[in-house]
Amino acid sequence: MKRRKFVEKGLEGIIGGLAISQIPWIGLEAEEVSKGIRDSLFESADPELLRLANDIFRQCVIDKIRPPEGTLVHPWLQAGTGDEFYGQWIWDAMFEVDLLAILPDKKDVIRGIIQNYWDFQERWNTKRPEYAHGMVACMIEPKNTTTWNDYPAYSQIPILGWGLERIFKRNGDRELLKQSLAPLEKFHEWYWKERDVTDAGLVAVGAYSGKIQHGRYETFDFECNLDDLKLTAHPTRKGEGEGNWYGDICIPGNTSYLINSERCLVRLAQIMGDNAMAERRMKRINKSVAAMRKYMWDEESGTFLAVHRDTLEQIKVATIGSWMPLMAEVPTTAMAKRMAEAFMTDHWQTPLPIPTVDQKDSRWVSDDYWRGDVWPAPNYQAAVGFSLYGYHQIAADICDKTIANALKNGINEHYDSITGKPLGVPYNGMTCTVITMMLDGMSEKFKLKVKKQL
Repeated sequence: MKRRKFVEKGLEGIIGGLAISQIPWIGLEAEEVSKGIRDSLFESADPELLRLANDIFRQCVIDKIRPPEGTLVHPWLQAGTGDEFYGQWIWDAMFEVDLLAILPDKKDVIRGIIQNYWDFQERWNTKRPEYAHGMVACMIEPKNTTTWNDYPAYSQIPILGWGLERIFKRNGDRELLKQSLAPLEKFHEWYWKERDVTDAGLVAVGAYSGKIQHGRYETFDFECNLDDLKLTAHPTRKGEGEGNWYGDICIPGNTSYLINSERCLVRLAQIMGDNAMAERRMKRINKSVAAMRKYMWDEESGTFLAVHRDTLEQIKVATIGSWMPLMAEVPTTAMAKRMAEAFMTDHWQTPLPIPTVDQKDSRWVSDDYWRGDVWPAPNYQAAVGFSLYGYHQIAADICDKTIANALKNGINEHYDSITGKPLGVPYNGMTCTVITMMLDGMSEKFKLKVKKQL
């Protein structure tokens, strides 16, 4: 088939079956590929915006699909490019699969991608003692067929529930929910049991390897509020062979993500008629929301702060995770108002928002990794949070500046918060959230939507 005729079949024809090795992006001229996506998926009055969206969708979503390999017996989604981040992460894949679910006839592919997590959970349970059952690792590396139960021995930001709800909203796949809700609940229970070890309703980080940096990898890798992190033994359980696996700092970011994922699970359980599950999850949510408001809220900074696990003393530095409670609907109306006021100060108003640490903190550097730089994915989530509380102009400003910077500087893992220059891995999967901002209708200046025929 001639290239031009092939492209004219549109995106459905291009990726119609999932023989990934047969997806014929390779060899097509960029403009033809862009036209093929544009003609079958997005619409916008701005040709530059269409070009950006086409490029992101192809390189951050479609090009990330991989065939079964090694420990991943279903199709999977890579986080990075080439050999960078060669595996399926919890964090990155949820943003990718959210957009993949726009496409028709991809339910089986998506079921496989999600099933990879539950397959890992079952394998993990056979190798680990009962208290560790239910974990899903930070990333599943297909080539790691022998030591996967030792590394990574830690999880990641818990957004699997959010991802499942996003998929269901796009494609209505009840079979995906049937296969996923029970193992997802087990994952959530593992998280509460092994990361809220004092049963306060506040989530810390940890790692069964006993390595402090592995614990930090469960969240935003180098957040300043974890600079003094220590891993300790479990405060009450004294099992044989246990080590210093449990972080002594509880953070607003991961606590909020787990609350948000629980809210998603409640709604999905109700859709599937499992009201008992929904009731169980609401008890977890209510306890944690109350704890965050009591111990993590800081009126002076207008944000939620990390606390020391054993004393509940606040750590006086606000980071990007301090904004995630908005998305999880944790703040009261008054707290959200104070957060909006705080966000508009020079603590957070860098030329490209949102810096990953308060700009007034001594450790802030505009291009430092999770210590002053900017990431589109948490920007998207903070914008969602502000929008939920009615601060649509703040949400629009975050999104408009993020999108404008991508138009100017391209698609990368993260960016300098002053200059906007790209940093890290080009076309990292999670940066597809530049599209999601527009599809969710939060941008004021940039308009993009999926064509109705899909």
